[in-house]
Amino acid sequence: MTLSVTRRTRLSTTWLILLVPIVLLLIAAPWWAGRADLRLMGEIALYMSLAILWNLLAGYAGLVSVGQQAYVGFGGYLFFALTMLAGLHPYAALPLVVLAGFVISAPVAVLIFRLRGAYFAIGTWVVAEVFRLSFAQISSLGGGSGTSLAPDIVRSLADGRDAREAVAWWLALGAAALVLGTVVWLLRSRQGVALTAIRDNELAARSLGIDIWRTKFTVYVVVSGLTALIGALIFLQKLRISPDAAFSANDWTAFVIFIVVIGGIGTLEGPILGTLIFFALRETLADLGTLYLIALGIVAIVIMLFAPRGLWGFLRDRWGLELFPLSRRVSGLAKKEA
Repeated sequence: MTLSVTRRTRLSTTWLILLVPIVLLLIAAPWWAGRADLRLMGEIALYMSLAILWNLLAGYAGLVSVGQQAYVGFGGYLFFALTMLAGLHPYAALPLVVLAGFVISAPVAVLIFRLRGAYFAIGTWVVAEVFRLSFAQISSLGGGSGTSLAPDIVRSLADGRDAREAVAWWLALGAAALVLGTVVWLLRSRQGVALTAIRDNELAARSLGIDIWRTKFTVYVVVSGLTALIGALIFLQKLRISPDAAFSANDWTAFVIFIVVIGGIGTLEGPILGTLIFFALRETLADLGTLYLIALGIVAIVIMLFAPRGLWGFLRDRWGLELFPLSRRVSGLAKKEA
């Protein structure tokens, strides 16, 4: 009797086929969407990227960070420094931001990995505050009041405002594709199997020979470098940066956690669904002022009461839905040996 083990399902195969025309349609967005629509779509892509990365950190590696704004702000400030002070072209500065994110996060990880549970979460927030206070002291980047990206740097992206908006959108879309592709590749690798084992039972994973510290360290460094890239693109869109905006716990961590929680932590599809829900609520309820935040809180509470694992977690548990082929399944009919 033989059985086959596969990752694909009929739904995931159909989704991957449909993903091709969807991506092509998004690439062509500058020809069918307005300037405001491109900005909104770019913001959605960047928030989705942050949510996917935070979900990898917390939902798979068990590293619940409330200080990822440290790398958003670091990426934004480093991008401004490389372009305005070092004279690099924006396209050349972006990969250096990623590499710098990898480098700076390594000693930070060594430090905060000594902490556990709530102490780890608080430690990540303290690191973010240290970053914020440090960059607020750099007078060449505006100090505490911040600075704006020089007009000649903005014009170097493309000729004309419409072209620059298109380039900003393509960069955001490319970053989202890079983040999603990296996370899918990581979760399908041996490292992903180790992460899943750590998430399910860290003690059992250690007893099977999995290097817990190294696995979490790798994930933390990868997530930090890519988060720095997203931070650079966020402030490339905004064209201005300040310590309070760059290291805002509310914008870059609280909203991201909300997105992952309502979408489904520990699932790849959850952050995508959560981002779409978050922006639908924001665009619908933003005119309500402070009631908007109350409404978000009510939505989160209701979902956590009736679907503790998030909306996609509920759908996956109930119907086994999975758009991206990550989980292994036993399939095939039994065959008699000849």
